[in-house]
Amino acid sequence: MVIFLNNSNNYIFFAVRNKKEGFQSNNITMSRVCQITGKRVTSGNNVSHSHKKTKRTFKPNLFTKTYWLEEEDRQIVLKVSAKGMKIINKKGLSNALKDAKEKGYIGKY
Repeated sequence: MVIFLNNSNNYIFFAVRNKKEGFQSNNITMSRVCQITGKRVTSGNNVSHSHKKTKRTFKPNLFTKTYWLEEEDRQIVLKVSAKGMKIINKKGLSNALKDAKEKGYIGKY
């Protein structure tokens, strides 16, 4: 069953009803990547008691946080993991952003 939700900017967004997974949409979503540490979704196996293995994904513990950047006197919104928040608390926001930019985890902020 296809349900047309809206038509904006010449893109048609639709949702497909699936009994097991609920609604799925073709909307573009942000990737699950920490902008400070570069942690991302990894894959592995669920292992049952009988050692039967089925595929699964390990998702990082991400939060959308708003930080105040004093050097530029403005707010920035980052998608950071719990480890990334600890790094920001330890190094400071500007140093953490500089290191992340050098490593290629974040582009323009």
